[in-house]
Amino acid sequence: MKFEQLIVGIGLLSVVGLPMFAVAADSKPITLKQIGRYSAGGATTRAEISAYDPGTKRLFSINLALQRLDILDLSNPESQVLAPVQTVGLGGNPNSVAVHDGIIAVAIEGAQKTDLGTVKFFNTSGALLNTLTVGALPDMLVFSPNGQWLLVANEGEPNGYNNNPVTSVDPEGSVSIIDLTPGVTSLTQLNVQTATFSASILQGNPESIRIYGPNATFAQDIEPEYIAVSHDSKTAWVTLQENNAIGILDIPSATFTKIVGLGFKDHSLTGNKLDASDRDVPGSSNAGIINIRNWPVFGMYEPDTIASYRVNSETYLVMANEGDTRDYPPGFTEEARAGALTLDAEAFATQGYADVTTATGLLNNDNLGRLTVTNVNGAKELDTDTDFERLYVPGGRSFSIRRVDGSLVYDSGDDIEQRTAALVPTLFNSQGTAAGFDTRSDNQGPEPEGLAIGKAFGRTYAFIGLERTGGVMVYDISEPTAPTFATYINTAPTDLAPEGLFFIKEEDSPNGKPLLVVSHEVSNTVTIFEIVKE
Repeated sequence: MKFEQLIVGIGLLSVVGLPMFAVAADSKPITLKQIGRYSAGGATTRAEISAYDPGTKRLFSINLALQRLDILDLSNPESQVLAPVQTVGLGGNPNSVAVHDGIIAVAIEGAQKTDLGTVKFFNTSGALLNTLTVGALPDMLVFSPNGQWLLVANEGEPNGYNNNPVTSVDPEGSVSIIDLTPGVTSLTQLNVQTATFSASILQGNPESIRIYGPNATFAQDIEPEYIAVSHDSKTAWVTLQENNAIGILDIPSATFTKIVGLGFKDHSLTGNKLDASDRDVPGSSNAGIINIRNWPVFGMYEPDTIASYRVNSETYLVMANEGDTRDYPPGFTEEARAGALTLDAEAFATQGYADVTTATGLLNNDNLGRLTVTNVNGAKELDTDTDFERLYVPGGRSFSIRRVDGSLVYDSGDDIEQRTAALVPTLFNSQGTAAGFDTRSDNQGPEPEGLAIGKAFGRTYAFIGLERTGGVMVYDISEPTAPTFATYINTAPTDLAPEGLFFIKEEDSPNGKPLLVVSHEVSNTVTIFEIVKE
């Protein structure tokens, strides 16, 4: 029996016991039909990122908990239960996998995350072909379209700040660039270049680039997260999530030509509302409601995933604005509740909030008191005292489209929160279950993290995974300046916390139809969706 779930119309449809939420489309109507699933089992992360080889119709999924690569046969994607045909031990924690022309590359962190990592190359049967050393904490890797390069984002996270002067280690962030020209089996460390960071690199919009790690150099503070590569394989754009920036990389020379700050999102403006509290009910100690409104706070975009696409010979960048903070107690943590800060009453009075201190004021839990903000930005912006003149929150609760220079073309504003509030109200800003309703409103909301871009039925779509609320938002981005909402699917609680998404185009698809593959890090499931035109 084929395992299929199809979204139709508006409302709630339950098939084989799984709740499915359906939405109306604002653009050319498509739906996502679930046709298969792989469950890696277990209570710890086993299915975070996957990749697909069209030649063998095999799916490759990293299994973090078991430190292995799970290889699945996807030739019949409409199977109710997909199971590994083979597993390959990796000898360390895998963070990412990529495939190109039958070559599988897996990024593996060192014994300690601050140690240098490795990339292991396999063929599609799981045979090890080569191993190369890269930077600390290789978090994501990607082949260039022409297959000449493999790029690895080495995040270089510290193990702490100032915890112990002997054991505290903060590696430099970098991008390893592996020249594959000699052939994978002939590669040596001489084929690995390292693109590094320094304060001398040209900076755009520098006032929004966040360099703030205690005692960290510029290179140590930069933490590459995700990479998108140009269609001609010459340029890459690297998200520097905690730094609220992107790096523009010249691939052949292994040189960063510019670092661009992404600015801040003004949540006091029309269309940029957010639900700022998990305890919105006045007089209640723990009750939340859906309360999306404007607030005097600024969002740090801090994108995780980035992808590129072309329209009329121009390249655009799409980013999922997840947000992230540095939390390394007891040495350093930037997370704070807004209610724990001292606000500059005069600064907020000019924004229409004269009362910032009393029980009914701005910092009441019903308002902004519960909101997770950074204690790094916001003070000393208008004067020299330590009061906060502005509040900055991690993430934009949105996705953005930007030009290749980093300039903003479009941001989805509050659309994701508004849509989920209307369509899955019991799951609003939750962690994928009704029991967690509204519990994430005080911290990053639905948390868009992963994304994929694909072209189907003559239109280009962005598929945005919501790590907390769950499910996938789909937007028609054929016109970069004016995307339109297409559909939304949420298979919680069976599939929780979408992390990695990728699109399979019709000509590469095992069933000849466009597919979306979504890996979920909490439920440890990989779900196969067919994209259907209504």
